[in-house]
Amino acid sequence: MPNEDIDWTQLDSLEKYLSYTRYVRATEEADQKDVWWKTYRKYREEENKEAVEPVNIGLPYQRLSRNTEVKERKMVMLENKKNPEMERDNRLRTFRIPLDIVKAQWQQTNGPYHIKRLAEHYGVYKDLFPMAYFVPRVVLHAAYGEDHSAAVHYGNHLTPSQAAQAPQIHFEMNICWMAEQEYLHWLVGNVPGNSVSSGEEICSYISPFPARGTGFHRYIYILFKQEGSVVSPTQRTFRPLDFYRKHQDLMTPAGLAFFQCQWDQSVSYTFHTLLNMREPVFEYDRPPVYHPPQKKYPHGQPLRYLDRYRDGAEKTYGIY
Repeated sequence: MPNEDIDWTQLDSLEKYLSYTRYVRATEEADQKDVWWKTYRKYREEENKEAVEPVNIGLPYQRLSRNTEVKERKMVMLENKKNPEMERDNRLRTFRIPLDIVKAQWQQTNGPYHIKRLAEHYGVYKDLFPMAYFVPRVVLHAAYGEDHSAAVHYGNHLTPSQAAQAPQIHFEMNICWMAEQEYLHWLVGNVPGNSVSSGEEICSYISPFPARGTGFHRYIYILFKQEGSVVSPTQRTFRPLDFYRKHQDLMTPAGLAFFQCQWDQSVSYTFHTLLNMREPVFEYDRPPVYHPPQKKYPHGQPLRYLDRYRDGAEKTYGIY
């Protein structure tokens, strides 16, 4: 078995790894050795050998080396230790963490990968781009309301009344964007710089209308880097995968933001006034309760056992 040659009774005498890189190298070498046993992960890998790996359709990215990141962090730590104001605030317990700086650093390092994991959890890639994914390299900010009170993050809940008007979109310069979903609620292209209001509104904005009884719906904003003009779709109900395949030489997904929304009173107004149609209402049809065949001598069963098999008769709750 693994680690069977290690004496667990004297852990203090074992050799310890002083470097994380050395530890990773040792684990990789141990993982490549031929052993008679297999881990659960290896069993799963053998089962999924024929599965096709998803394709990265996003922007290329060259991350800094690990050594460079470690050196930069050490420099920051040394500067913080030499800062007398920070030392005084820590001693007096009045130090406040600059969350804006922390968030900006997160967006430049691990943020895109965390957003990708959230999108995988909510099935964004699986439903929009089957067998494909992308890491959102560009930070995409979307918010509803004049005061930006209803911000779109990565899976938060918003009501249809909060998302009744077109959102405010902000991102970095020199890229063009468009938003799409299984039902197209908004499409903007040919944006100069990062001014979405100056772009070409190919499809006008329509507020969310999740039908009553269907639970939460996902509303996704995707930022594309656009190399040329894109032909507008002929209808709002279209497949994003087909749309991307048609224009994949002209655009590359770069940013991502999404929220969840369920029915409220404003949806009725959208159906009756904007869409000019009757509002559909759905209800879950539960299957009948299953009972096993009745036993003639139900040994060990409660007194209410026979009530399960009474059709239409008033229940006596085991008192006969």
